[in-house]
Amino acid sequence: MVRQKPSYLKTYQSGELQNKIKKLSQILNHCSLCPRSCGVNRLRGEVGYCKAGAELKVASAFPHFGEEHPLVAKRGSGTIFLSHCNLLCMFCQNYEISHLGEGKTVTSGDFARIMIYLQSQGCHNINFVTPTHYVPQIMAALPAAIEMGLNIPIVYNCGGYESIEVIKLLEGIVDIYMPDIKFSDSKKARKYANAPNYFRVTKLVLKEMHRQVGVLKIDEKGIAFRGLLIRHLVMPDDVAGSEKILTFIAKELSTESYVNIMAQYRPCYNALYDANISRPITENEYHKVIHFAREIGLKRGF
Repeated sequence: MVRQKPSYLKTYQSGELQNKIKKLSQILNHCSLCPRSCGVNRLRGEVGYCKAGAELKVASAFPHFGEEHPLVAKRGSGTIFLSHCNLLCMFCQNYEISHLGEGKTVTSGDFARIMIYLQSQGCHNINFVTPTHYVPQIMAALPAAIEMGLNIPIVYNCGGYESIEVIKLLEGIVDIYMPDIKFSDSKKARKYANAPNYFRVTKLVLKEMHRQVGVLKIDEKGIAFRGLLIRHLVMPDDVAGSEKILTFIAKELSTESYVNIMAQYRPCYNALYDANISRPITENEYHKVIHFAREIGLKRGF
């Protein structure tokens, strides 16, 4: 498949990127960047559920070789881990960053230079990890990066718990959406992420992402350049409700969806204190989910 130029270049050249940045920045006055809609004024130093402030905070940035192969290929994914998170799952594997907020505050110019540095290292894309609560600040850094020569796809790597209004504003900017879809049961979502409306919200969000970019598109070198890449983590005792999640993807998105069904669950952070999730998954639990995915027609990504 012939690779397209990143969509944000056209949006920047038309002047629409600045309009979108302005609209996103206004949200910080009464924050509703995610479905929690805390309503705090982050520009005046107030913080909500995620504990993120007005300035960007970066935990790390480097060429990552542990992501999905179409993102990594030979030179890695230019991964930028953002501090804090809007989900704060009980079993978080990056709790020092997400819960404790470890990281360094950076300016908009710093952030633009980080993107350019990763591109200079040969990375195939710029991969924002947990960007939800920093979307206005990230986008505000994009014009400077474009002027410095940024021209590789942007990956929006999130927990799936997004504001549909914000995702709509990202149309024409994000090339690859990479959401998790964690829970299908509202009680489990409440217990483990304090988000009982998680599945209802995430289904709408994934439909919008799919509308914007379609299924994952990969060029002749095996490198992804546009589309939706979905992650689903298999959990012990089917806490995630995997079959319902995969059925939604197959029936309401596409059987051509690229779905990384992940087996790497391990009890982290406070998971050890909960009997249902205090152990890794078994091989049988994982293969049961894979078998079901194939039965309903899913075939890409696992």
